[in-house]
Amino acid sequence: MIQKTINIKDLRQLSPGVLVPDLAFPAAGLLSDSLDRPLRDLRISVTDRCNFRCSYCMPSEVFNKDYAFLPQTSLLSFEEIARLARIFIAHGVEKIRLTGGEPLLRKNLEVLIEMLASMTTVAGKPLDITLTTNASLLAKKAQSLKDAGLQRVTVSLDAMDDTIFRHMNDVDFPVADVLHGIEVANKVGLLPIKINMVVKRGTNDQEIVPMARHFRHSGNVLRFIEYMDVGATNGWRMDEVLPSAQVIERINAEFPVAAIDANYLGETAERWRYADGGGEIGVISSVTQAFCSDCNRARLSTEGKLFLCLFASQGHDLRSLLRGDHRAKFSDEQISSAIAHIWHKRDDRYSELRAKLPPDTQIGDGKKRVEMSYIGG
Repeated sequence: MIQKTINIKDLRQLSPGVLVPDLAFPAAGLLSDSLDRPLRDLRISVTDRCNFRCSYCMPSEVFNKDYAFLPQTSLLSFEEIARLARIFIAHGVEKIRLTGGEPLLRKNLEVLIEMLASMTTVAGKPLDITLTTNASLLAKKAQSLKDAGLQRVTVSLDAMDDTIFRHMNDVDFPVADVLHGIEVANKVGLLPIKINMVVKRGTNDQEIVPMARHFRHSGNVLRFIEYMDVGATNGWRMDEVLPSAQVIERINAEFPVAAIDANYLGETAERWRYADGGGEIGVISSVTQAFCSDCNRARLSTEGKLFLCLFASQGHDLRSLLRGDHRAKFSDEQISSAIAHIWHKRDDRYSELRAKLPPDTQIGDGKKRVEMSYIGG
């Protein structure tokens, strides 16, 4: 356990130096990587802390009372986040998702949301601002989040059965309180609400149909996520992955569904609609059906490191450019050029490579991958 904690801490702190190129890369609203994938989606982690200890994300044997979370001074300030957001938007970002950890633990988060809500895309359209939460604080904060300019939320919920859910969150938090948070979010208009269920075979896969039954005709979109090999602490095994195809089979046997088109290029979830008009569901198949080919997402960690893939082993330290040092202060134009240089070189396609190898094969250079709790899902 101690060895794991040391490795995570070291990985968090290590980052290659960020090159500020001599040749400027003017932001033109369209930034593509080496595989011609545009930058459209930015996920910003506002805290590395969470009040749940889900085994697939922040297992309690690692993230315990002795774990050293980042000090407040290491976190990006709201002003620093807003500055980077404006630069990313100039490069074509249209959607920003606030995540964590549990983002609602970040004090005065509404202030950041107000800053982001004042921004527009390069086409002059409102920025799509959303937030992922475990909903433990959602009932209390839903109205203030909406008033600040948040448009919608995604809620993590892994079971309808209270015993199973309390076991999975490992802090004895009841399902009823999550459902109440969802109800309040609906009332204040944080819509459409998406409900994410991570499916782990042998742990909560019996909850697939009960979850579908509960959220049918609710107006909320339930999505099932394959248990992923993110980070180094969750003890991931391929035999605990229930393929999305089997999820759809189980639901279809109870409530017939039909496939429908994606909402936009790069959407992670495959969409299905109930034949009786009960709404839609989605499946996110990052293990069995890689969607690397049109991935348009960048991730910004709590302390300002830019990650190009959820399965990355290192990030690029943008905070050092924001804060500078005794030798240099960097302008927005220089930081913009640095980000463009990083994205232009991006060739990440971890899931596609993994899919070509035998189950449980380790790929990459042997470095441990970053934890999902650090850069968000």
